[in-house]
Amino acid sequence: MVSDAASGHRSRPYLRSHSFMKFHSSTAAVLVFPFLFAGCEPSSSSGAAGGPGAGGAPPPAEVGVVTLKEEPVTLTTELPGRTSAFRVAEVRPQVNGVLQKRLFVEGADVKENQQLYQIDPAPYQAALDSALAAAQKAVANQAIAGVTLKRNQGLLASHAVSQQDIDNANATYAEAQADVASANAAVETAKINLVYTRVLSPINGRSGRSVTVGALVTANQTQSLVTIQQLDPIYVDVSQSTSVLLRLERELSAGQIKGAGANQAVVRLKFEDGSDYEPAGQLQFSEASVDQSTGSVILRAVFPNPKDMLLPGMFVRAEIDEGVNERGILVPQQAVTHDIKGNATTLLVNADNKVELRPITASRAIGDKWLVTSGLAAGDRVIVEGVQKVQPGATVHPTEWTPSTGATASSP
Repeated sequence: MVSDAASGHRSRPYLRSHSFMKFHSSTAAVLVFPFLFAGCEPSSSSGAAGGPGAGGAPPPAEVGVVTLKEEPVTLTTELPGRTSAFRVAEVRPQVNGVLQKRLFVEGADVKENQQLYQIDPAPYQAALDSALAAAQKAVANQAIAGVTLKRNQGLLASHAVSQQDIDNANATYAEAQADVASANAAVETAKINLVYTRVLSPINGRSGRSVTVGALVTANQTQSLVTIQQLDPIYVDVSQSTSVLLRLERELSAGQIKGAGANQAVVRLKFEDGSDYEPAGQLQFSEASVDQSTGSVILRAVFPNPKDMLLPGMFVRAEIDEGVNERGILVPQQAVTHDIKGNATTLLVNADNKVELRPITASRAIGDKWLVTSGLAAGDRVIVEGVQKVQPGATVHPTEWTPSTGATASSP
């Protein structure tokens, strides 16, 4: 009994433990299976997070394009230049003497034949009076020689005088005539020298710095009394490289541009600060020789200068019309990029609305556009807006771009 009791007493814990394990096993199974079933069901939240069309192709990017067209383009070149006076007169005295008066204001405008200086006229007035007296004496001597010749001719018939006397009388009369002519010439010289004491302006223009009154001047001295410069019109001299001239000649001969004409080339000016000068000028001539030190030729243009805004020696930039490209293609500058080698490229949209990378040749900038000479043709659609969103080969949705809409899109 004891053993049975002991045996029974030992078996109860085993039974309890076994029952406990069975309970927990069944509970675990109940807890695990719902999770298994939950893992097998489709997740609606996953589909909602992906949105409609998740995993499909994105829609084509919208880009702004410009459809190119051919148009006449005026080709211009901007060159540095200097202004120079239309006419320059360095006034020098033609007689010796002391300057008594200066009859103009330094820096003021003077007129042609306006008196500028007065040189002491007293010596020249005296020389004129002496020449007049000598002329009167020569005339008197001529009269005496004429009377003597006439008397001797009357006595020759009665043989009162010899033929030798007649010949001497003729020679004396001819000599008297020459003396009269010489005296008259001396009078004219004296008159001219007296006039030269009044120093006149040879041209219309603006005066410069002057010598002082009281200075002793000499005829044809190296130092000028004053310099007069005509400023209206005024010259502008610019230098153009021979390489540009050769390129223009090739383009003209190939028919790529149409010449503006030697007498029709319009020139526009810009001041050193970038402001424009009005009115426009005209190209006058081009030198026939090349400067060996610079490899350029000098072009001279003439400009109206009614307000005297242009002064000699000013630095300006001249814009010269070279010709007209009748079939020019202009591309907005934002559509042109350059690769690492510096070659110009652009992105365009083909007939299938796919992006193509096209190498081009952009010869010069005209305003905010590039003049393209090769690589593009009329009808091509060049991407101007949205370039950063696309790559070659991508399909895009092109819309026509205009400067006004482009400015609106870029504004905040």
